[in-house]
Amino acid sequence: MTSSLLASTQGLSSGAVVAILVAGFGAGLFNGVAGGGTMLSFPTLLALGIPPLTANISSTVGILPGYAASIVGFRREISKHRGHLRRLIVPGLCGSVLGALLLLTTSAAVFRLLVIALVGLATLLFAVQPLIAKAIAARTTKVEHRTALVLGVAVTSLYGGYFGAGMGIMLLVVFGLTLPLSLSESSGLRSVLSIVVNAIAATIFLIHGAPNWAVVAALAPSSLLGGYLGAHLSRRLPVPWLRACVVGVGVLTTIVLIVRA
Repeated sequence: MTSSLLASTQGLSSGAVVAILVAGFGAGLFNGVAGGGTMLSFPTLLALGIPPLTANISSTVGILPGYAASIVGFRREISKHRGHLRRLIVPGLCGSVLGALLLLTTSAAVFRLLVIALVGLATLLFAVQPLIAKAIAARTTKVEHRTALVLGVAVTSLYGGYFGAGMGIMLLVVFGLTLPLSLSESSGLRSVLSIVVNAIAATIFLIHGAPNWAVVAALAPSSLLGGYLGAHLSRRLPVPWLRACVVGVGVLTTIVLIVRA
């Protein structure tokens, strides 16, 4: 496996490969614990000089294995709400397809400007995530709003197919407003839908997009390992510190993008 990875990443310097491996591991770990992995992998690729559009596509494809591994920690919550998942798969699929196709029709120049706002929005969402979680846990509503739920998932999935960072937090907001579930149950639904949305987007990017295959080869195995460990250590790792790291990376990335614009 090591020789295969090295062969696939020949277009990158050894330092770049190490940086991407670390970013992939961190992305998988964060997704397994609290979400936010894209905010590690995407800025790392930008820092290595990879164009924003290619970096976004490559990150989506590369960290997908980490999403799959991260659902291990929510097995019980997922099994309890399969009915909700069956109802939400279709709007999630539709939104993801539209978002991915929209990204592929966006010019590199336009996306370079949009990404400043997207990274800034994602950073803000991660910063206020504890407040969102607290509000969801404290709510008293026991009413299910099906129309709002379906529309909310569709719109959030469109965003996820287009960019991805912050989608998990958006899904938690949608579930908190429309479903009478606990935070852990909402997190279980979020983890599955995140995989669905990213898998569909990644498939479209593989067929029609232009991922950097060297980057994908480094991100995929490291994100898988990170996601697996994150799912098993989610109750032990210092989530506030991890979140602070993501927010810090997001703020720094936003500032750099503004300066370069």
